[in-house]
Amino acid sequence: MNLRIFPHSTSGLAHREADAGADHSARPAPRRAGTRPGVALAIMLGAQLMIILDATVVNIALPHIQAGLHFSATSLSWVMNGYTLTFGGLLLLGGRAGDILGRRRMFLAGIGLFTVASLAGGLAPNAGVLLAARAVQGVGGALASPAVLALVVSGFPEGRERIRALAIYSGVVTAGGSLGLVLGGLITQWASWRWVLFVNVPIGIAVAVLTPMFVTETPRVPGRFDLPGAVTSTAGVAALVYAFIRAASDGWGNHVAIAAFAVAAVLLVAFVLNERRAPQPITPLRLFASAARSGSFIARLLVVAGMFGMFFFLTQFLQDVLGFGALRAGIAFLPMTLLLFAVSRLAPRLMPRVGGWRLMMLGMLPVVAGMAWLSRVSPDTTYWSGVFGPMVLLGAGMGVVFVPLTTASLAGVAPQDSGAASSMVNVMQQLGGSVGLAVLVAVFGTATRDSQAHPVAGLSAAAFHQHVLAHGMSTAFLLAAIFDLAALLVIATLLRERRPAVPSSPAELADDTVPAGALPD
Repeated sequence: MNLRIFPHSTSGLAHREADAGADHSARPAPRRAGTRPGVALAIMLGAQLMIILDATVVNIALPHIQAGLHFSATSLSWVMNGYTLTFGGLLLLGGRAGDILGRRRMFLAGIGLFTVASLAGGLAPNAGVLLAARAVQGVGGALASPAVLALVVSGFPEGRERIRALAIYSGVVTAGGSLGLVLGGLITQWASWRWVLFVNVPIGIAVAVLTPMFVTETPRVPGRFDLPGAVTSTAGVAALVYAFIRAASDGWGNHVAIAAFAVAAVLLVAFVLNERRAPQPITPLRLFASAARSGSFIARLLVVAGMFGMFFFLTQFLQDVLGFGALRAGIAFLPMTLLLFAVSRLAPRLMPRVGGWRLMMLGMLPVVAGMAWLSRVSPDTTYWSGVFGPMVLLGAGMGVVFVPLTTASLAGVAPQDSGAASSMVNVMQQLGGSVGLAVLVAVFGTATRDSQAHPVAGLSAAAFHQHVLAHGMSTAFLLAAIFDLAALLVIATLLRERRPAVPSSPAELADDTVPAGALPD
């Protein structure tokens, strides 16, 4: 199949009209970008892997960053949230910018910004510069990332081909997150935490050089940017995350935290009202008309919230409680990484036989069990008794959940909404990471304060510190298990396939509800 990069319904007509008036006798046409779609797809997924890796590769280095730049225990989460907030908050605007200005153009701009910010973060002399660089990295990722999933959706028709393509994408996204933990351990142990950012520089340069050679530009689509929607959504989520972080450090009754919650509520309500009135909204609310699609977005947010929290706290548990070095802690995640990637490759073969809904249900059961198992960690826990088993369960479960979950999010979407739907998948991924991590950090802070108020007789200061950390982390893991259980219930109730009635009019045929067979039962 000769796959065109980002095909549009009008592009073929334009090419035929150009060919009709062209003189082909003079010389052969030069090779155009996009004539090797396999290479183009590899470049785009390579860039996506770099962006996804950066969301977790820093995790392993967090204790070293904390010591080097003097972060507090609760403010340390901003190293992660500074990236995921701008990434998730601006993804929809980045997708819209690609439609209006050209996807390749915005992809290259995003990769360039991401690369420069990575260099600045690696050179950061203090915490403020690092957080600013992480935020700019998120902006670059938000400009570049929407083009990747839009390529998969527009380049492959619904059915087996798209499921296979989405399996590759899901493998990159999900396994990439855990692979970042392993890579972060290697880099931190052998070099410095600064190199977890420096490593992006040569990759970004290579992607920027190769993209114009193999990826075609897309036609510009007339339209306007929904800047009020972008500002209110990003600022609203940022205020919400800040409120949770402030509550984690100063308590739930802190006046600044309460004010931040109020500001977040006002901004997010303003965002919804703006999207209802905007002529070209950044988030078309019709995307949520389908209960199955809305359920897939909610389930993704909950699952990723638990997963990012697990990455954040488990890396610190391995190093601060079990005493692992950075390299050993990174390698400790290998069972989950390998299983997740291997199982995600099997998911496309299982979907036609088992059904997307059943596959998600079966995958969520070990995820819930693994996270509940982690909630039992203590200073007496060893890797083999309390960490290895949960990692196996989490890797096997998440590997089969994300492919049918992504398929459910994109099935039946009208062509004009494919970019927005693709961006929404990434938005739920990033918001789940940032807001979910903020909630878990807040719960962790409350649990550790309560534990510190009840000293244990006979424990040294170091042993009591480990006891406090383990108690806070086990509480956070328990809440993450509740997130996963809630996701299981959402999938069970909203994503179960229901065969729609036979449409009787062209208007019904154009409806964007999930068609029968999109997630075969």
